[in-house]
Amino acid sequence: MTFSASEIRQEFPALARVIHGKPLAYLDSGASAQRHISVIEAVNDYERNYHANVHRGVHTLSEEATALYEGARARIVKFLGAKSSREIIFTRGTTEAINLVAQSYARPLLKINDEILITHLEHHANIVPWQMVCEQTGAKLVVVPMDSQGEIHLEAAIALMGSRTRMFACAHVSNALGTVLPIQKLVEAAKARGITTLIDGAQAIAHFPVNVQALGCDFYVFSGHKMFAPTGTGVLYGREALLESMPPWQGGGDMILTVSFTKTTYNGLPNKFEAGTPNISGVIGLGAAVDFLNGLDRAAAHAHETALLDHATDRLRKIPGLEFIGTATNKASLVSFLVKGVHPHDLGTVLNDEGIAIRAGHHCAMPVMEYFKVPATARASFAFYNTLEEIDRLGGAIEHAVKIFS
Repeated sequence: MTFSASEIRQEFPALARVIHGKPLAYLDSGASAQRHISVIEAVNDYERNYHANVHRGVHTLSEEATALYEGARARIVKFLGAKSSREIIFTRGTTEAINLVAQSYARPLLKINDEILITHLEHHANIVPWQMVCEQTGAKLVVVPMDSQGEIHLEAAIALMGSRTRMFACAHVSNALGTVLPIQKLVEAAKARGITTLIDGAQAIAHFPVNVQALGCDFYVFSGHKMFAPTGTGVLYGREALLESMPPWQGGGDMILTVSFTKTTYNGLPNKFEAGTPNISGVIGLGAAVDFLNGLDRAAAHAHETALLDHATDRLRKIPGLEFIGTATNKASLVSFLVKGVHPHDLGTVLNDEGIAIRAGHHCAMPVMEYFKVPATARASFAFYNTLEEIDRLGGAIEHAVKIFS
């Protein structure tokens, strides 16, 4: 069956909106993807019929809610190719997952002058938690450089994997530039040197399948809202042996077996890292998003996204004064760019008047902006529900903005 963006977009209610009298062209999925109807219905069904706290009640609603919640975890085990549900920790998103690893795994391990290795193109969520740990332990943050295309080279990364490197954390895909990093080779190089690896998969998980066992990483993290699921949901995959060795990050209900004023006994995995009442409806929605993606022809969807990227590159490069920021050979489906004489924020406002939603700013990647000596860029990020016609509208609207500001 031929993949049809025009058909599948009908399953995303928000895409039917009209903004300022124009059909919505939502080109900001890199910030937050739209919700599939099955996700909306799964959340609504839970809220209407099954709401109760999980893991704690013997009544019917609690048992049903627990089954739905843990059913989502079982789906994610298969979705990621993990070994068991003990390796899947629910979090509020990528940011919380990285902070958990930084504080529960890295902080007890690190000593003065140990090193954490990251890359120049990381999101703030994969920079700041490691800076905090360095301040707490006396470790050092080391950064793999990128080149003018926005690429990270394997040789440069390996050269910085020294005897003091304890952790290597990097993005699977750059949110600011779309660069797809050579993750498999980077993980293999780190693993050969005994370095623990964490991969930020926030920008990758919606675009292509991920198998954590094949990848060989120690930790893999992502956010639900990037993959058509509710906000406030996320996943930390961790190798079971590592998670077992880590102390709890937060204390409270559900992460304990027994509590007294003299001693507390912690629960087993995965509950040890899930203190308090979780985002039950959100996790159920996340499970529905996994089902949706599993039912999709992902190869065809990825091919369509590649066609979108190619078309956008060809269409926008014809606009006088437009400069792409980030021109890596292997990219996910987004373009980051500047238009001479038009500030990205002004451009975003003009495009919004045309019903086109893009992102304008530093994209929570200030070091990337500093490298290119720009305060911000305009970013159009695509999902498989976007169309070639929407990209043509984008091109025409940018040309209109150039005339306004010329």
